[in-house]
Amino acid sequence: MEGGNSNNNNNPEELAVGCLLSIRTTLGDEFEGQVVTFDRPSNILVLQEASKHGPRRNIRLLKANYIKDFTFLGQAEDPLDPTNCFLDLAALQAREEVAIRQAEADAERIGVGVTSEAQSIFDALSKTLPVRWDKTVIVVMNDVRVGSPYHPESVVGGTPAANERVKKVLEFERKRLQLRSSGGQ
Repeated sequence: MEGGNSNNNNNPEELAVGCLLSIRTTLGDEFEGQVVTFDRPSNILVLQEASKHGPRRNIRLLKANYIKDFTFLGQAEDPLDPTNCFLDLAALQAREEVAIRQAEADAERIGVGVTSEAQSIFDALSKTLPVRWDKTVIVVMNDVRVGSPYHPESVVGGTPAANERVKKVLEFERKRLQLRSSGGQ
């Protein structure tokens, strides 16, 4: 760190938690932030930047030797003071629930004990049709079943129109996989 401010506080270890700083890095970035902490062993300054979009905050970890200079803008309250922190637990729990449901849905789309070719066929079918796994069998539209080896001849059940549609997608995907494996793509 080359510079400092008029108060000669150019050592990050001397910056108190809550200091508001304007910082210029050796890479040319300029930003303002509030000191959260300084980690001496790693030489990292942790800064909190105010967001222009609501109450969210960005946390920036900055290696102190990348600070070209800084200006002390003032002192604010401790950013980690629990009396000033607000957590919307209902919103956090709702985000958690959505994330869990999405992870479960993503996990259900991965076949267990199937080849990568079978998974590719499942993924191709899922782009245009509702599909799910029933052990190693692909179930399309809750009616048509495609078992190993996942050829058009392996398609059973469903209406004749649905059956034909699944067979066409299978044929197309098998050709695409064959081209890919032979280096044609």
